[in-house]
Amino acid sequence: MEIDFLIIGQGLAGTSLAYRLEQEGKRVILFDQPENNKSSRVAAGLYNPVTGRKMVKSWKAELLFPEIEPFYRELEKASGRSFLTGEKIYRPFLSIEEQNEWMGHSSDPAIAMFVDHIHTESQYPEMNDAFGGVLLKMSGWLNINEFLDGMADYFGARIRLEGFEEERLEKTDDGWRYGDILAKNLVYCNGLGAWKSRFFHYLPFAPVKGEILEVEQDFDPGFIANRGVFRVRLDKGIYRVGSTYTWHDLEIGPTEAAKNEILGKLQELVKVPVNSVRSHKTGIRPATKDRKPFLGKHPLEDSVYIFNGFGAKGVSLVPFFSKMMTRFLIKSDPIIAEVDIARYFKYI
Repeated sequence: MEIDFLIIGQGLAGTSLAYRLEQEGKRVILFDQPENNKSSRVAAGLYNPVTGRKMVKSWKAELLFPEIEPFYRELEKASGRSFLTGEKIYRPFLSIEEQNEWMGHSSDPAIAMFVDHIHTESQYPEMNDAFGGVLLKMSGWLNINEFLDGMADYFGARIRLEGFEEERLEKTDDGWRYGDILAKNLVYCNGLGAWKSRFFHYLPFAPVKGEILEVEQDFDPGFIANRGVFRVRLDKGIYRVGSTYTWHDLEIGPTEAAKNEILGKLQELVKVPVNSVRSHKTGIRPATKDRKPFLGKHPLEDSVYIFNGFGAKGVSLVPFFSKMMTRFLIKSDPIIAEVDIARYFKYI
């Protein structure tokens, strides 16, 4: 079987890149073991243009966020599934100073494009929002499990549900042989699995453990609440809440300390008591040292590439950068320096 691209990993990155390449007429095969997609499958799937304790605009949000909904809606249509929920995000202010600062932000076009409304007084007795808050738009969440399952059905036999064994690769004059496959190019989209590759072991991945809860709780305001933790409605009275960020304790498995941390921050955001904790999950995110993804070509192998390292913001980063990566692979259009793996070639 002769193909153009062998894509290793059918997580968020590999799925999106494979789709775009096929739309350009390229022949693609994906290798995937679903149990290795745990970081994708556990992730909340939130896309939020304003993040962090200091409530700052997400990196390149003015470029990234206009790409998000059109891309995932296109994939919904292609797969016949529904997995994207566009929903506003409410972020309470913690002080009058923060409220005033955001009144000033509203005059900045790069931030104003994401602001639906600024409230200067409390809107909800069920929330800790004494100073009001900002209601954000161009936001929401992706049901990543539904996305991955739906796109797996879409690709069908073009996905091989088996482990990829790099030692079986054979270099040929035209690319790579792997079993019955002759591939012109390889693209590593397999999260932290790429760290074990002989091609990309030098890249500074910085894995981050995240834990997340599903809880039963009353109060359905019709938006995603986000300050300290996010609170996303899954069903009537059921919410996903999280998440933690741990760089030191990377052991697999949920911890009581993280559960208590999430519940404590949830209580600071929403005053309504939690009726029960339905589930507690954990995953290891393929984050990077500089918090920017890895795109580009191996410095010595002309036909080996990587599209990886999207960390906790994959849902918002992948639509824009999968388009950039596709143009690079097909037309040799440049990759911006901030995400090009050339920034780490001196460490090889």
